[in-house]
Amino acid sequence: MKRMFTLLLLLCSGTANSRPLLDLVDIQGVRDNQLVGYGLVVGLPGSGDKAQIKFAAQSLNNMLKQFGVQLDENSLPKSKNVAAVAVTATLPANISPGQTLDVTIMSLGDAKSLHGGSLMLTPLRGVDGKVYALAQGNLVVGGINASGQNGSSVTVNVPTAGIIPGGAIVERSVQQLYQHNAQVVLNLKQPNYQTARNIVNAVNDVFGPDVAQAEHQGRLVLSAPQDANSRITFMSMLQDIDVREGKIRPRVVFNSRTGTVVMNDLVRVKRAAVSHGSLTITISEQQGVSQPLPFSNGTTTPVQNSQVSVDERTANMMLWPEGSSLDDIVQAINALGATPAELMSILIALDNAGALEADLLVI
Repeated sequence: MKRMFTLLLLLCSGTANSRPLLDLVDIQGVRDNQLVGYGLVVGLPGSGDKAQIKFAAQSLNNMLKQFGVQLDENSLPKSKNVAAVAVTATLPANISPGQTLDVTIMSLGDAKSLHGGSLMLTPLRGVDGKVYALAQGNLVVGGINASGQNGSSVTVNVPTAGIIPGGAIVERSVQQLYQHNAQVVLNLKQPNYQTARNIVNAVNDVFGPDVAQAEHQGRLVLSAPQDANSRITFMSMLQDIDVREGKIRPRVVFNSRTGTVVMNDLVRVKRAAVSHGSLTITISEQQGVSQPLPFSNGTTTPVQNSQVSVDERTANMMLWPEGSSLDDIVQAINALGATPAELMSILIALDNAGALEADLLVI
């Protein structure tokens, strides 16, 4: 009876804030892996690497040797239709040999454009040095470059990078270690004590007591069956569990390079008064000449004239009531006519005054 009452409390306490369990966590051992390779793009209409890019010519020479074409080592081939490129791809978890991956190609030399080129067979390796996929195919380039003989040129987007959808075939799969463990470890994407407690309660309500345990606010350990079919059923049942997410601390994010300010709807301001103005001081220097009167036996003398002006912009004081919402904050700051840089200064001053109920993050 007590357990049923607890379950009713979980179901009735704000299901609007509930989210699927697997949206809140990452399963330890189920992860993507990055692949990288070095290759050649051929078939370019004279927009490839120039002669000073030695590694492109050496790579072309090595490739021709594999097909029985022997060239003098002292005279590397000079071709503007070839470009040396880096090839990257992401190997998803639980992918099998024979499946395909999207690959990204980026120029390594001074090629002007990869438009119209084709990637030669390129092995893609993981961090352990093993080959996990082979890439080849025609590039899709979203950028365009056009140049004239007088040096003028026009570039749209990035013509030195492209993609090949499904351009790599998986040759080796990555073994998922979690499949052979007696436990499934869940790492919270945003560590939170309330969320961790709610996950433990929700999982134990479905599978029984002590199935889920929290090591700390960001890591949960679940006892799981080791049989493959039973584990798939266990994970699918986890996927069906909805969990009420714990309270998240509001955050204000500043991008000091672009002047971008982002706030979520949870930001609140305590009762505070804000007045924002600017003081502008202008100093100008002008060269003049002092000309003596006729027959005064004076001499012409250069004169330096300085003018100083002070302009102070007045601004009304804005009063925010207790618990003002994001909409109130934005309207008040817009009424002050503040720029993004001034908005940063206002919010930092509010935080220093203890009136901003949010964390400040500068990126």
